[in-house]
Amino acid sequence: MQSDAIRGEAGKDPADDAAKNETAIPDGARENLLNPLYPQGGPGPIRRFLPRSLLGRSLLIIVTPLILLQVITTWIFYDRHYDTITKRLAQGLAGDVAAVVRLINRAEANEQLVQIFSLANSTMRLELSLSEGAELLVPDEVVIRGIVDSRLQDALEERLGVPFVVDTRSLDERVEILVQLNRGVLRVLVSDERLFSSTTYLFIFWTIGSSILLFGVALIFMRNQVKPIRRLASAAEAFGKGREVAQFKPEGATEVRQAAVAFINMRDRLNRQVQQRTEMLAGVSHDLRTPLTRMKLQLAMLNDAAGIEELQSDVVEMEHMVEGYLAFARGEGKEAPVTTDLCALLRDVVGQMSRDGGTLDLHLEQEIALPLRREAMRRCLTNLIGNARRYGQQVSVRAGRRRNVVEVIIDDDGPGIPAERYEDVFKPFFRLEQSRNPTTGGVGLGLTIARDVARSHGGDLVLEQAPGGGLRARVWLPT
Repeated sequence: MQSDAIRGEAGKDPADDAAKNETAIPDGARENLLNPLYPQGGPGPIRRFLPRSLLGRSLLIIVTPLILLQVITTWIFYDRHYDTITKRLAQGLAGDVAAVVRLINRAEANEQLVQIFSLANSTMRLELSLSEGAELLVPDEVVIRGIVDSRLQDALEERLGVPFVVDTRSLDERVEILVQLNRGVLRVLVSDERLFSSTTYLFIFWTIGSSILLFGVALIFMRNQVKPIRRLASAAEAFGKGREVAQFKPEGATEVRQAAVAFINMRDRLNRQVQQRTEMLAGVSHDLRTPLTRMKLQLAMLNDAAGIEELQSDVVEMEHMVEGYLAFARGEGKEAPVTTDLCALLRDVVGQMSRDGGTLDLHLEQEIALPLRREAMRRCLTNLIGNARRYGQQVSVRAGRRRNVVEVIIDDDGPGIPAERYEDVFKPFFRLEQSRNPTTGGVGLGLTIARDVARSHGGDLVLEQAPGGGLRARVWLPT
């Protein structure tokens, strides 16, 4: 019964799961299917950290000089402009403080001190106060916390010649300078605007802001330039899988448009060649049916004439050949890909095959749906399972996902094929000696049609030795 022939679909064997994880995919096929962009094993150790997409690399080409320019400009600014401006501002403030100290040392009356303090406040923006009789505690080690402190410390040491202490941190928006005089300790408060240049922050904000703006503009333009290339790659991939790409049109830069036009011309030439070959093969095969029918009628009227059985056997073989040619021509048809339940298709094919007896073991790892030419894929699976049934007693069919591909494995316990003949059997009309039997229906096109269908979907079909010693047919289909 059919329910007895199709086994193992509901339950999952741990051995099957292990086989799923340890599927032996040939190296070349694994590289081309799982990672077709890097068939040599991926980028090198240095390129691995670099962008791989055209958009990323284009932005890297734009951003790298931009960042390098910003770094050089900032270094020159801080090393030259900022340092020079800070030094001159510190020298100017130190000169004002030194002038005030000399005036105070020359003053004899308190009225003169008041005039000096008022003059310093109005013309130099210095707030002065004198603590008479006080002594300044100068730390043994001066802590320099920045370029401003360093430049101010050097300028005051150069101009004052007396002990002093500078504090740029304690007061908000003010700098405190304490100077030891003969009369006491002079306290000088000055706004930090006399030591800091606002152009420093403006320069930094303008540099960063302009860089972000330019990067955004470059990103928008580069994305628009990369889109046509992505469309061309998608169209080429769809055409390789046999899908219709009629809406594709040249877009983008001149070089991209040239590539798109070349792709369109190539697509049209390939379609014309396939159509001409299909029509010629279908026409020739169809025309051969008429003389074959007449030959069969004439042979039937000869009754038991000598050699009639050999002639009838030849006519039967020719009919099988014509049917094979027509099936090969139908494989090049214009069937459109549609989203298909591969599991349901396999159940249908295995169910039809199991009606003739024998054991067929079907194992589906999960539900699988993908775009397929349903009838062409049915023909491919029917040919592969039919070959396995013809030469083996036990046939196993398993389907599941492997990363970005769907894999269908068909194993049998038959005599198998020598490894050196695996590629030969895919050649049109090639037959091994043991298969040259008209009753088997083999004319050397079954595997050719199966591989042609698999490759027209963007996948492939390879043969291997089955674990049980027979033949394994492995079909890959991209998801």
